[in-house]
Amino acid sequence: MSEEPPETSVAPLLEALSVRRNAAIGAAAGIALAVLAYVFRLGRAAGPFAGTRQFPVLGETGWFLLLSFVLASAAALLVATLLTLVSLVLLLRKEA
Repeated sequence: MSEEPPETSVAPLLEALSVRRNAAIGAAAGIALAVLAYVFRLGRAAGPFAGTRQFPVLGETGWFLLLSFVLASAAALLVATLLTLVSLVLLLRKEA
């Protein structure tokens, strides 16, 4: 007497929204932004004057590499989310 819910799969939705493509574009954009920021930092065009800051455990290079990873992750997530939202809006307009 118990009715089982219909089996649902999110795979068609992920494919329709091009999530895999959006994630790849987001990852590439995030990595490019982080590399650009790190190269900018290596050129000493930005940042504290030498000797004014202390960087415990990892040193200056280690901390800026970690910050680059955080920047890449955040940028990748933002770009992938925005592209997926655009895909969703376009899909909804097409269906309407």
